[in-house]
Amino acid sequence: MSSRGSGDARERAHAKGLYPAPSSEGRSRNMRANRRADTKPEVALRSALHRLGYRYRKDFRLDLPDGVRVRPDVVFTAKKVAVFVDGCFWHVCPQHGRQPTSNEWYWTPKLRRNVERDEVANEALVQAGWRVVRIWEHLPLDDAVAAVAAAIEHVYDSRAEG
Repeated sequence: MSSRGSGDARERAHAKGLYPAPSSEGRSRNMRANRRADTKPEVALRSALHRLGYRYRKDFRLDLPDGVRVRPDVVFTAKKVAVFVDGCFWHVCPQHGRQPTSNEWYWTPKLRRNVERDEVANEALVQAGWRVVRIWEHLPLDDAVAAVAAAIEHVYDSRAEG
């Protein structure tokens, strides 16, 4: 779709009240720059894991029972470990997340849906036998790597015991 076509679609959605019009062109540019995948914290985590010899899939879609589909940021398919790197704003971090002060009618339900979707994904993954690791973007890289390594090692330990 051309940029003009997507601009037209945005204008129609704004006119229908589906989502707010941007307060400025700068804000609009800023919001369009937000990435769904390959965020800086995610890339840093993947690079550190790769340097340590871990091999994984990135942004890999998992079709789970009950029709739930999820796209963890990092997936260890053989070990059934799914890693999500959650942004503080988008996933309502208890430490850094904040409620928006403008266009609350749009942002409050949207952020609530994000949290609810995360809970559904976690539950579906656990029910399907996956180990879920959720890492906040503000977590120091060494701590994030340690959390992922611990989840992978736990899988090895539990298989050795069984």
